[in-house]
Amino acid sequence: MVRLRKVNAVTISPSSTGVDVVLPCLNEAGALPWVLERVPPGWRALVVDNGSTDGSAALARSLGATVVREERRGFGAACHAGLLAATADVVCFCDCDASLDPAHLVPFVHEVREGGADLVLGRRRPQARGAWPAHARAANLVLARLLRRRTGLRLHDLGPLRAARREALLDLGLTDRRSGYPLQMVVRAADAGWRVAEHDVPYLPRAGASKVTGTWRGTWHAVRDMRAVLGEPPVARPRSRAGGG
Repeated sequence: MVRLRKVNAVTISPSSTGVDVVLPCLNEAGALPWVLERVPPGWRALVVDNGSTDGSAALARSLGATVVREERRGFGAACHAGLLAATADVVCFCDCDASLDPAHLVPFVHEVREGGADLVLGRRRPQARGAWPAHARAANLVLARLLRRRTGLRLHDLGPLRAARREALLDLGLTDRRSGYPLQMVVRAADAGWRVAEHDVPYLPRAGASKVTGTWRGTWHAVRDMRAVLGEPPVARPRSRAGGG
């Protein structure tokens, strides 16, 4: 059970934030106050409403977040709409269901800015029974192994908590608009020669029902989308690092 209280998220003009946090949202009114309260001060929260019917958009706006509307349904569609709306040098991604704390992105951003990595991912570590259903965890393990075979990256998780530079992400030319978006980002980053890092992060039971991995059917659809991404041929581009000043 996530304890909620009304908060006022800090909102600063895009030119001075330095970090935008993309929060794809579909009916997450129960979790939004908890999530937005934990967005680091000075960062801009971009809540991408993907067709919510529970007042999520209005609630996010009342709590100080910038709301982006994406009519096309799909996790990737929402994430990419947030990326296109972002203006900060560094962009982070985080689920909006209170399973992940956006405050854990702070060291990720430091690592990107200091040149230690081009893309930093969070490896989810369940903190309670039921935080990560067995079928979803098994599917993630299989996909991580397939990813290793495809790219050579020794990653353990394809979780949604991540940070990278905005312009470099746009240069990857991401096309998936469904559940394969997070995986496509990693695959194309590897093909472009990016340095990819992975760090443990606490993973909590989400607030409300999962739209993707909470059911066998949702997990199957996610795996199908991701396997399609793994089957794509490498995109021809110069192998270069994404680092910036």
